[in-house]
Amino acid sequence: MFRSSAARLLLGFAVAAAPLVVRAQAPVQYRIGFPNAIHHEAQVTATFSQVPAGQPLHVRMARSSPGRYALHEFAKNVYDVQATDAGGKPLRVTQPDPYGWDVTPGPDGTVVFRYTLYADRTDGTYAGIDQQHAHLNIPATFAFARGLDQRPVEVRFDVPQGWSVASQLQPSGEVWKAPHLQYFMDSPTSLGPQQVRSWQQDGRTIELAVLHAGSEADLDRFTEQTKNVVQEARAVFGELPQYDFGRYTFVADYLPQATSDGMEHRNSTSVTSPRPLSGPGALDNLGTVSHEFFHSWNVERIRPRDLEPFDFERANMSNSLWFAEGFTQYYGELLLRRSGAYSSDQQYCQEALSGLVNAMVQSPGAQRNSAVYMSQQAPFVDAAKSIDPSNRANTYQSYYFVGGANALALDLLLRKNYKTDLDAFMRQVWLQHGKPQKDFAPEKPYLLTDLQRILGQVSGDTAFAGGFFRQHIYGHELPRFADLLAPAGMVVRQAKPNLPTVGQPGQVAFVNGRWLVVYNALLGTPLYQAGLDRDDELLKLDGKELKDEKSLAAVLKKHKADDVVPVEVRSRGQVRTVSLKLAADPTLEVVPAEQAGQQPTPEQQTFRAAWLGRKAK
Repeated sequence: MFRSSAARLLLGFAVAAAPLVVRAQAPVQYRIGFPNAIHHEAQVTATFSQVPAGQPLHVRMARSSPGRYALHEFAKNVYDVQATDAGGKPLRVTQPDPYGWDVTPGPDGTVVFRYTLYADRTDGTYAGIDQQHAHLNIPATFAFARGLDQRPVEVRFDVPQGWSVASQLQPSGEVWKAPHLQYFMDSPTSLGPQQVRSWQQDGRTIELAVLHAGSEADLDRFTEQTKNVVQEARAVFGELPQYDFGRYTFVADYLPQATSDGMEHRNSTSVTSPRPLSGPGALDNLGTVSHEFFHSWNVERIRPRDLEPFDFERANMSNSLWFAEGFTQYYGELLLRRSGAYSSDQQYCQEALSGLVNAMVQSPGAQRNSAVYMSQQAPFVDAAKSIDPSNRANTYQSYYFVGGANALALDLLLRKNYKTDLDAFMRQVWLQHGKPQKDFAPEKPYLLTDLQRILGQVSGDTAFAGGFFRQHIYGHELPRFADLLAPAGMVVRQAKPNLPTVGQPGQVAFVNGRWLVVYNALLGTPLYQAGLDRDDELLKLDGKELKDEKSLAAVLKKHKADDVVPVEVRSRGQVRTVSLKLAADPTLEVVPAEQAGQQPTPEQQTFRAAWLGRKAK
């Protein structure tokens, strides 16, 4: 996509002798109000000026959204569409497809496009409107016109008394501005009785704008935790990004009607959750903040070339989400430990490392397909909707976990073998491909070959870099986690070594009075080997009826791994009996050596401290 720049404006001075008249592009103007907020509706007006008369203007709703890679078809929530010229004269509107409308302008070259928007999902992808607030993901809210994507944008929000605006858009009197469509679409906006905390960091304003039902003390405590995370993220890269208007905003809705989500944007993030800022869920809220803030470097400025520019009218596929999301997943948790939000190494192991290791070791998909493949599947799995069953349980593992586990492995390899670390790698990627920015966009988006090249530079070993990418990024070789974690004085062990099982944890469940296989049997598990699959009902195990929630565990308690027992099963209306060989529960856990009854050596303690210790000065 062509991007305008200040250099184009300077051209006029260079050719001042020529009779050149430059006409400024009229901004695209929006106005949104909420007269029927109680029923989750907004009234939206979009004004497109200086468009050629007599030629259809193609007005569209986005089909996808920045940070989401599947289709979400936002036009489904738009109705009561009408268009007029500037004087209110009706214009003809046709709908060539489900995603947009064609409007033929009149002689004045202005199209005033009005519609009603329905919005009742408060998260990072959609829009949520009620009497308490409005949380607007811009692609889900505002229609745009093809061919006008380089025009500046102005928005006016008509809000009830007591509401204010939180957004990365640039405030200018009563309107909020964006330099062009790409920036506008990337600017989530929250409207409501905001509580704002802000502070200065390296000459930038960091702003936490929150809608929540808790106390001032809750927000103050959460703000201090957020400050610590911000400082630790900055320490990884050595500096904050140059936020375009000198400000970064956490657009945060912690309300009962919100859905847990986080969505990165260039100078802000949308973070939503039904969990309050105090109590057992508060750490999860902070984890989302940590992950999303790291994105202000990784994926917003350190950006894959195959996502630039983002296309709002199709699914966007990338080879690099294992890095953009997966490495961010790793750092989101690591920053919680370095900042002290995870108060002990044991908590970090339990909350972060055990999950990464299990996601790889227990997943048939992770042992079958590459990190690149997992990234390419995002249009089918990233909050995508379908009703037909798939076999993803055996072919796929989230690029968050595949990338996060490979980030863990790479960090430990660099520390053990090369006297450097993943922080140094991320800094070099930042300096070479993230820091150079132009016209509100990355000037040097990266390819996978760039990441491999930089790994060779940081390690000083191009053969190692090539091997790592060949085995773990283009291939699907599992890292040897036990060996990698040992220098840090951490142990990988079975979590339930004496517990026999019929399948993976959660594979069978007691649902409405029946023991059911609730998702596809996983390759290599007892259920799979016995020929059982999704929706099969377990009637008897070893001759004992499975008639209540405790009955399965009672039978398993009398057996050990490798015992062969008969299972009576109802499968698609037919009852049959098969033999099933029990297996040990495969769940692994990562624990500090101290928890495993071992004393870490001084070398292990030093290694661990250098890895997990605070870095912010």
